[in-house]
Amino acid sequence: MSRLPSPLDRLPFPVIGAPMFIVSTPELVIAQCKAGIVGSMPSLNARPAEMLDDWLAQITEALDAHNRAHPDRPAAPFAINQIVHRSNPRLEHDMALCVKHKVPIIITSLGAQPEINQAAHGYGGVVLHDVINDGFARKAIAKGADGLIAVAAGAGGHAGTKSPFALVREIREWFDGPLALSGAIATGDGVLAAQAAGADFAYVGSAFIATEEARATPAYKQAIVDGNSDGIVYTNFFTGVHGNYLKTSIVASGFDPDALPTSDPTKMNFGETSAKAWKDIWGCGQGIGAIDRVQPVADYVAQLRQQYADARHRLGLG
Repeated sequence: MSRLPSPLDRLPFPVIGAPMFIVSTPELVIAQCKAGIVGSMPSLNARPAEMLDDWLAQITEALDAHNRAHPDRPAAPFAINQIVHRSNPRLEHDMALCVKHKVPIIITSLGAQPEINQAAHGYGGVVLHDVINDGFARKAIAKGADGLIAVAAGAGGHAGTKSPFALVREIREWFDGPLALSGAIATGDGVLAAQAAGADFAYVGSAFIATEEARATPAYKQAIVDGNSDGIVYTNFFTGVHGNYLKTSIVASGFDPDALPTSDPTKMNFGETSAKAWKDIWGCGQGIGAIDRVQPVADYVAQLRQQYADARHRLGLG
């Protein structure tokens, strides 16, 4: 078993809802946490920046109220994603608000900074850093991250190309702390498979786009329901970092998905221009073939739990 720090050591179900640009907001986060999984969102989804203070208060107050009303089934903790990249002008501002509200879990992406880890540790927070290879994983832990998110092939949004089995195994050769696995996980069977591979948690994102609480257009949600892995395109054209996107949204935006040029990774932008790009170009992972309807978060998580239990039973695990 991994060494799991509080509050990761008492999750009702071993799933972390991945933070999704534009899509994740307090409504989705709160629903995920109430359903027993870690809910998360990028701090950059709060626009203008001042809105983040209100959003963090809203999440905290809603989960506190739930826990008072339901002491027998408390909500899971929530997480805020920070883009640790020089092109993010809000990092210092947003992290200060996370410290103010004592956000339980910080998820860092696109760069590891000891100062961010120290700020979270100062109030008892836990930091998980997402990585696409073993080299980045080692650097993140060396700089003070508590745990890792292995972003393997098939994950939605910014993603790597490594097999999940290879990536998890390489990390587990030297790291026994918290580890989540990301990459086309959309069923309870996939959650169990992530654990069997050596991860503590499954990191699930794209499936939550097709939930009632997600801030996505009806067309985006329906595209998740209608799509499968054949409709996913891997490119760095839109943000400078390679990621997976729905082919239909690329075509609708006037681009040829089979002839996208390579972008300059130094031109990454996390301002309004980036937000507009993500509004029209829809991030999505390869696991959406398992999604057949739009439903409330609570129902989808209940479905995951049942599939997980069924998979354990088939394998004789109780």
